[in-house]
Amino acid sequence: MQKILSRELSGQIDTSNNPSMKLNLPSPASPFNIGTRGSPLALAQAYETRSRLMAEFDLPEEAFAICVIKVTGDAIQDRPLKEIGGKGLFTREIEEALLDGSIDIAVHSMKDMPVEQPGGLLLDTYLPREDVRDAFVSLNAKGLDDLAKGATVGTSSLRRRSQLLARRPDLNIVEFRGNVQTRLKKLADGVAEATFLAMAGLNRLDMKDVPRTAIAPEDMLPAVAQGAIGIERRSDDSRAAAMLDAIHDHPTGRRLAAERSFLAALDGSCETPIGGLADLDGNTIRLRGEILRTDGTEVYADDMTGSVEDGHMMGQAMAAKLLEQAGPDFF
Repeated sequence: MQKILSRELSGQIDTSNNPSMKLNLPSPASPFNIGTRGSPLALAQAYETRSRLMAEFDLPEEAFAICVIKVTGDAIQDRPLKEIGGKGLFTREIEEALLDGSIDIAVHSMKDMPVEQPGGLLLDTYLPREDVRDAFVSLNAKGLDDLAKGATVGTSSLRRRSQLLARRPDLNIVEFRGNVQTRLKKLADGVAEATFLAMAGLNRLDMKDVPRTAIAPEDMLPAVAQGAIGIERRSDDSRAAAMLDAIHDHPTGRRLAAERSFLAALDGSCETPIGGLADLDGNTIRLRGEILRTDGTEVYADDMTGSVEDGHMMGQAMAAKLLEQAGPDFF
């Protein structure tokens, strides 16, 4: 996509290197529809997307409409995701609205996204990544080692459950579905003595009063793409493509290319305990990954460093190596 070089007063994007491409910018009379889930965190991510587009194109807030779409994953709170269909339950209805033209773009938490998108859709825009770390949250304990033997910990993440049991097999792990506010209420109600949240979510919600201790990736490798916001569009929508290209964060894109390649090669889903994290240092990328048994009794991990251009291949190679170590029946 050519870089946007000038904007005409008529409300069109004019790319000097490609004069034939003129796209009408949204306006209050014809707003750009941004689809999202309805949780406070999902809305915060949609607002961030809107703010970046407003700033980039000097548009008023009224030129955008935030469209809340109810998804199955939010409606069913009493069962683990693996029992009701996995990650797609957070995206299916939103992607249907995107395909039928009800919305122009969809804003997602990337750690919730399947590795494949429906035909006709592209997920190729990422905002600057937030803190990737998990947060230990408790009203009493400062960290995992402070919990008494047999303490109850709540989490809906199969990855976190497996990582916890690998380190503390004595803990009692209970299901803890719901958005950030719901899980904090369960904690206050005594359903569990501790839980885990993403630092990125707490930061985006400006929840400074939540008692948390950030956990280093060396102690708890985060979920693939944790802390990243992805924006999905129709593959044939040139206006959306041009607008999103202007706010895409390339370093985040390079990191996620490696991480999601690793996930895809493992056939990752909500039924698979997987951690993965890529970091950049100039033109060098470091990829860490691990796979675990659901009961935490086996953990296979690897660490690779290479050229950033090789990130996708590194993800595939790491997945193949771990699968070979673990054996065909591991998952």
